Amino acid sequence: MEFITQPWAWYIAGPIISVVMFLLFYFGERFGVSSNLETLCSIGGAGKFVDYFKIDWKQNTWNLVFVAGAITGGFVAAYWLSPSDVVALNPQTVQDLADIGIMNAGATYLPDEIFSVDTMLSFKGFFILLIAGIMVGFGARWAGGCTSGHAIVGLSNLEIPSLISVIGFFIGGLVMTWLILPLIF
Repeated sequence: MEFITQPWAWYIAGPIISVVMFLLFYFGERFGVSSNLETLCSIGGAGKFVDYFKIDWKQNTWNLVFVAGAITGGFVAAYWLSPSDVVALNPQTVQDLADIGIMNAGATYLPDEIFSVDTMLSFKGFFILLIAGIMVGFGARWAGGCTSGHAIVGLSNLEIPSLISVIGFFIGGLVMTWLILPLIF
């Protein structure tokens, strides 16, 4: 069976996201990956150690459906929808990535210097993942939600705190890309 490996067009994906956001709004739910992780931590008993997780997770069981879908979707995308072709990158981008240690950029969809199991299990890779996880968790908690929650739900509800958070996410991404990432590699 041959699967389509191209992303859905904006005129298909956009309305689907709009319908999902409308349904969540209609049923009084909010969307965001950090709320799903909050539910999982509550199920795992984190409320015994941190008051923040003392919530009735049964009110958020729909989050478990989202987590199951994310895991299933990630598996399907990784094994059947990821292109194996060479990625056409600007030669200057290839050179810039080579300068910071990412060789053969564009030869594969995901560069081994960042995404291989060996890299993640090295001391440096594990340390980067640990620090990144702490920073993302702290940032999501401090901002009152994650990037998807603020950018999709908060902005569609015209919430000023979400606009401020999204601007902060973009500034953080630029700082990471141009200042910190070159220092790491």
